[in-house]
Amino acid sequence: MAAMPTPKRIAITGAAGQIGYSLLPRIAAGEIFGPEVPVILQCLEIPPALGALNGVRMELEDCAFPLLEGIVCTDDPNIAFKDANLCLLVGAKPRSKGMQRGDLIRENGPIFVGQGKAIDENAAADVRVVVIGNPCNTNCLIAMSSAKRVPATNWTAMTQLDHNRAIAQIAGRVGVEYRDVSNVVIWGNHSNTQFPEWRHAKVKDQTASAAAADEAWFKEAFISTVQERGKAVIEARGLSSAMSAANAAMDHARLLFRGTPTGEWTSMAVCSDGSYDIEEGLISSFPVTCDGSGNWSIVQGLDFDDFGRERLEITVNELKQERDAVTDLLS
Repeated sequence: MAAMPTPKRIAITGAAGQIGYSLLPRIAAGEIFGPEVPVILQCLEIPPALGALNGVRMELEDCAFPLLEGIVCTDDPNIAFKDANLCLLVGAKPRSKGMQRGDLIRENGPIFVGQGKAIDENAAADVRVVVIGNPCNTNCLIAMSSAKRVPATNWTAMTQLDHNRAIAQIAGRVGVEYRDVSNVVIWGNHSNTQFPEWRHAKVKDQTASAAAADEAWFKEAFISTVQERGKAVIEARGLSSAMSAANAAMDHARLLFRGTPTGEWTSMAVCSDGSYDIEEGLISSFPVTCDGSGNWSIVQGLDFDDFGRERLEITVNELKQERDAVTDLLS
């Protein structure tokens, strides 16, 4: 029997939370790096949640996953990020009733400064960081700015959930399977200013526009439904998206490390290089392809009509405002 590869170390923050609870068993089952690669889970929680995290650890042990070679449970980010090959930054303070988005950014900012420094000091040289905790674009910018050793290209924030929501809406409208829809794009911020764009999407061998034959639906119901889907889930179940967020995190990481299908792209928030006139250095969602080794490339050459350019400007301006609100946290 061939020897098993060296285990991949995966750090997960907020590991005892709802998203973490859905995420951990799927990582342990090999869904990110593949069925031949063992994993070690390095779980970070705040001190009051360590008891719950210990219960999660016991459940993981009771699953007896063949690929799971270790579980670390800690409230110390230096331990959690030690030699990590992948960091999934899930934990963040949730938005409470009456809290403005700007207030949330200020509350979470210091958390991500500390985590960025701990990643910088402890993670593996090849570490990739995926920020999931909201507001994820600006949290990613804050953490990245505190980790000078880790290249900007090794950081991404998750807009895969929005991407998946856009696919689901188009599939439902046209009456096809989810797998028949590809190449939607989420532009900008993971917020209700995001621009879910359909003009380059495909439904089987057609464009999405041709398949739906309803431009007004795209410009009105499609955009607003994708933008507000998280709010709708909260209103329906009394809690924020967890299962779908965890699934999107798995999709994001799997595509990053195992590659996007030929001819297709996904959406990720990455550090802008100036593409599409989006200011360099902003963490903005773009269409990207992934080579399967943790690297991504922005898809070039997509065109915008006047409607799309206006929508893009709105969401990029919000990203600039969020950045400006945390300038003191950007080292």
